[in-house]
Amino acid sequence: MQAYIAPQEIKKRGYYPYFNPIESAQDTEVVVGGKKVLMFGSNSYLGLTNHPQIKEASINAVNKYGTGCAGSRFLNGTIDLHIQLEKALADYLGKEAAIVFSTGFQANLGTVSALAGRTDYLLIDECDHASIIDGCRLSFSKVIKFKHNDIQSLEKELSTLPADKIKLIVIEGIFSMEGDVINLPDIVKTAQKYGASIMLDEAHSIGVLGKNGAGAAAHFGLSDQVDIIMGTFSKSLASIGGFIAGDESLINFIKHNSRSLIFSASISPANAASAFAALKIIQEEPQRIEQLWKNTHYAMKRLKELGFETGKTQSPIIPIYIRDDEKTFKLTRMLLEDGLFVNAVVSPAVKSDSSLIRFSLMATHTIAQIDAAIEKINKAAKKLHILSTQTTTA
Repeated sequence: MQAYIAPQEIKKRGYYPYFNPIESAQDTEVVVGGKKVLMFGSNSYLGLTNHPQIKEASINAVNKYGTGCAGSRFLNGTIDLHIQLEKALADYLGKEAAIVFSTGFQANLGTVSALAGRTDYLLIDECDHASIIDGCRLSFSKVIKFKHNDIQSLEKELSTLPADKIKLIVIEGIFSMEGDVINLPDIVKTAQKYGASIMLDEAHSIGVLGKNGAGAAAHFGLSDQVDIIMGTFSKSLASIGGFIAGDESLINFIKHNSRSLIFSASISPANAASAFAALKIIQEEPQRIEQLWKNTHYAMKRLKELGFETGKTQSPIIPIYIRDDEKTFKLTRMLLEDGLFVNAVVSPAVKSDSSLIRFSLMATHTIAQIDAAIEKINKAAKKLHILSTQTTTA
């Protein structure tokens, strides 16, 4: 096997951007290397990961249940708190039932791979998350990719498929790198036209879109038209774990057929309690979502005024396209040294010509923090001639 040296080569050049140890809680400021830096690379959209009520709920769960469940949900790893959380999630999303997985990745992997058989079809957006793609790889069904958020491309593929076979369209509510929102109304119309079902990954849209942050399906008023809703606890819900929500019969099937559920240990009591507490706070404090969107609109306006390319984002995920891997790595390192944490994103997370830094907003960011972060990005981008064709002002 040929030696894998790509990360080592980047490290030698001094701008490897990954696996930076954070020495503090996830917040608008974190400590890296003993130094405070602004955090604009987090998925904690509502800023709940350090909320005192959530921490208290987690501690209380450890005191009652211990630190782990010592088995899978299928066997000895189900506690009453899991059941309570699943009922709360189903009610929140307007579904009959829900089932909690160890991670969001496991939820997609185990559901996508279990639902369609050898003669059936999975239709996925070309920008779907790796967990969806890997679920497709484990499925025996035929997998068809359609162009990103492109209804004509989807319909072209659906129109050729047999009417009597399962056709499952798997999409994201907010796409995790591009930041754009799925065109769900047209997806639903097209699915109904061709007898297809819809699975919607709401990982990045729960806590962000819709009434009480219930996601893209709620945002469009189409929760009853989406067959399967997937979500994760590691973003707005301030924990770790994932879930699937849908009809009772669907959840019953997944419980007994999803290998990543049956053969994985269940989430810890602390994780379940944290997610449960975060879910309550999201519904009780809608002002958090309002502030998140104020921050998002402000940051987007400033970045566009400075000439940065931000694509078609419609969310707190703002991609700043660099379109050059080396410059993306260099920019990320320069920013960290200047006190700003953002994420470098290159292939395979995005297309090879679409490298970017992922700038993400939290409800708890202040305007002063947003201004400081954007000024640092603008200064570093000028040094790397990323905006060489633009007239920019800091």
